[in-house]
Amino acid sequence: MPATSPISARPPRTHCPLVGIVCDRFFVGDHDVHGVKESYRRALTEVARIAPVFIPASEEIEDFNPYLASLSGLLLPGGASNVSPGRYGGREPADFLVDPARDHVALHLIRRAADLGIPMLAICRGFQEMNVAFGGTLHADIYAAGHSPEHREDASEDLVARYRYKHTVALARDGIFSAWIGDASARVNSLHTQGIDTLGNSLAIEASTDDGLVEAIRVEGAEFAVGVQWHPEVTADSDALSRSLFTHFGDACRRYARHD
Repeated sequence: MPATSPISARPPRTHCPLVGIVCDRFFVGDHDVHGVKESYRRALTEVARIAPVFIPASEEIEDFNPYLASLSGLLLPGGASNVSPGRYGGREPADFLVDPARDHVALHLIRRAADLGIPMLAICRGFQEMNVAFGGTLHADIYAAGHSPEHREDASEDLVARYRYKHTVALARDGIFSAWIGDASARVNSLHTQGIDTLGNSLAIEASTDDGLVEAIRVEGAEFAVGVQWHPEVTADSDALSRSLFTHFGDACRRYARHD
């Protein structure tokens, strides 16, 4: 009997769960592309130890069930654009970069993933999407709303300087973050213009700043559905809270995959 060709052989089954990352949609020159920063992929594979797959940002997607049936987790990453104000009752048109295709995909997936109990980790723009998906609203400009300029991004800085710790957040006394690291506060590297105005339904605050800006949330009753305003993917190999976010996310995805 001839040996099985390595080209046609079916790969062995693996216990590593698939986790979807929602892409941004943007132009590179004349080309319309979908993309995600490498830092998210690296944190998922090296720290969470899960396999990422990329979900395109397209308003033509109407049936999300094929994605949800294949996934054991969902990552909503940061991005250059902001959530369109029309998604949370704000004023249109926006005077900043928006990505309607990503809004469409992310908000649909968050709502359905929550219904199915799929673990979610939402970062920066994803954190804002999570709040909007649960009926919350955003400040289109946190600085115009009176919040500290310490959250502002300076694009003239190199990446190391840009993603340095910018400020401290207070961790909720009865929250999961404080339990993970055994501390009441943490230093974070948030860079954003939008921020939470009114908190969404079924969301609990995990971290906030001295001037009252919410910087982390979780979905009440969910095994793992967490959003943070800062960028743990950049410091996942060196910071205790950042590493905890990805390791606990990976563990939740593996538990979901085993019971799928």
